Amino acid sequence: MLADRSTRVIVQGITGKEGSFHTKLMLEYGTRIVAGVTPGKGGSQVHGVRVYDTVREAISDVGQVDASVVFVPAKNAYDAVLESIENGVRLVVVITEGIPLHEELRMVNYAKLRGVVVVGPNTPGLIVPGETKLGIMPANYYKPGVVGVMSRSGTLSYEVAWQLSRSGLGVSVAIGIGGDPVTGLDFVEVYDMFLKDPRTKYVVLVGEIGGDYEERFAKYYAGLSEKKPVVAYIAGRTAPREKRMGHAGAIISMGLGDYESKIKALQESGIPVARRVSEIPTVIQSIAGK
Repeated sequence: MLADRSTRVIVQGITGKEGSFHTKLMLEYGTRIVAGVTPGKGGSQVHGVRVYDTVREAISDVGQVDASVVFVPAKNAYDAVLESIENGVRLVVVITEGIPLHEELRMVNYAKLRGVVVVGPNTPGLIVPGETKLGIMPANYYKPGVVGVMSRSGTLSYEVAWQLSRSGLGVSVAIGIGGDPVTGLDFVEVYDMFLKDPRTKYVVLVGEIGGDYEERFAKYYAGLSEKKPVVAYIAGRTAPREKRMGHAGAIISMGLGDYESKIKALQESGIPVARRVSEIPTVIQSIAGK
């Protein structure tokens, strides 16, 4: 789903500190990075990857690419994403955080109109363990397995993956949907992908306070006639109201998006909720034993 070992990738912002550092790690993991893009740096190389001034030039030289990973600074990220969309890239993973909200809205809406999948912004990316990594997650936490992970939190998704890997369940695909109020994918869309993925037997939802992504997913899940089991974990149990906690979307405001409302919605939809990350494998194994 979305990517595999054959996916051809470009890195936008490859000459920056973060872009260069994570390009090296992605290459070491086996990701097929075929070009990099940084305006004004065309003709140079980063870890053996040729750099071009534009996405169009890169595709003209190396052929069509399937995905872009965007490390471009926030002030230019909107233009970078549109450049990939308009040049036929079908998957755009936006690592950048701090993109203005109105630009995120325009970017995501335009991508949907063009049939392009945007992962993020403000995401650690996605990883198919053993095949490819499009992002910044620590790869050694992810062992191939049967659990799909969809998460609003980068760091927590790493911890969940590590627990799943240690337990022997492993990870089929992990996708960070992003921590901003506006994201390209939501939990419903990612879960639909997991339903079609033959490797994924179980799904872990890693949510957090703020917004209503978890409540909307719970309602959707309850109405499905065919489903794969989901276990949830929600961060922010002790978070104070009206104070943003890390992510731009992680805020309880006007009585919406608090911990209790999310737990209630998930449990009423038949989704067990782990109180600790370390409990997640045990909850999955209890489901598997039924």
